Amino acid sequence: MEVWAGEGRYRGGDPDAGVTTLHAFSFGSHYDPDNVGFGLLMACNEELLAPGAGFGEHPHRDTEIVTWVLEGTLEHRDDQGRTARLGAGDLQLLSAGTGVRHVERNGGTHPLRFLQMWLRPDPFGGPPQYTAVTAPVPPGPGLRLLAAGAPDACPPVLLRQPAAALWAARPAGHDSSTLPAAAYRYVHVVRGTVHLNGTTRLCPGDAARITGREPVEARTDGPAEYLVWAMDPRP
Repeated sequence: MEVWAGEGRYRGGDPDAGVTTLHAFSFGSHYDPDNVGFGLLMACNEELLAPGAGFGEHPHRDTEIVTWVLEGTLEHRDDQGRTARLGAGDLQLLSAGTGVRHVERNGGTHPLRFLQMWLRPDPFGGPPQYTAVTAPVPPGPGLRLLAAGAPDACPPVLLRQPAAALWAARPAGHDSSTLPAAAYRYVHVVRGTVHLNGTTRLCPGDAARITGREPVEARTDGPAEYLVWAMDPRP
C-alpha cells in the first residue's frame, strides 16, 4: 500500500481566472514520469472554481470522464445539445468516444468544488454518451456502487470499461467496510478521516494506491466521505 499525501498534489489551473486544480497524477503541462497514472486511472483532479469561473469549450475523445460534485453547482454543456446542472453528491459521466466538445463552469453563486477522474475506455471509439445521476449515495454506512463497466452489476452509471468499478462511502459516524477485491485499488478521501487496516490514516485529499488482492478494511470514527476505484486491467 502506497499513500500519497494530499498536500503533495501538483497545484495548477489559472487562479487569476478563479480556477485552481490539484493534480494527483501527471496532467497537462505537469509531467512526472514516475506518476503518470495508476491501474486504469489517468487523472484524478480536484477542481476549485470561483462563481462564474470555468473551462471554456474544449474537446475530448476516447476517455471516460467521471465527475463527483463536492460543493456548489456544476453546469455542463456539450456539442451534442446536452445541458445539466449538478449539486453536491451528484455524479456525472462523459464518455467521450470518437469525440465531443463541452463546457464546464460554476453555475452558482458560491464556490464550486468537484473531483474529476479520467479512465481509459475499452473498447475505444463509439458515439459519445452522457449520464448524470442525482445523489446516488445518501449518507449512511457501507460502500455503494457508483459506476461499473459490468452491466450485470446494475450500476447507476455504466462505464465503457468492463475492468473498472467506482464505489463511494458517506458514513455519518463509526463504520467499517471491506474494500472490493481487485488487482488495483485507489482510495481517495474527500472528507473526514479514514483508517485502512487499522494502521494507515488518510485525511482529506490523501489517496492510497493498493496493488494485490489482500483484504483491506476501511474504518471511520466520524463523518467522512471517500471514493474507491477497483480495477482489474487485462494483461
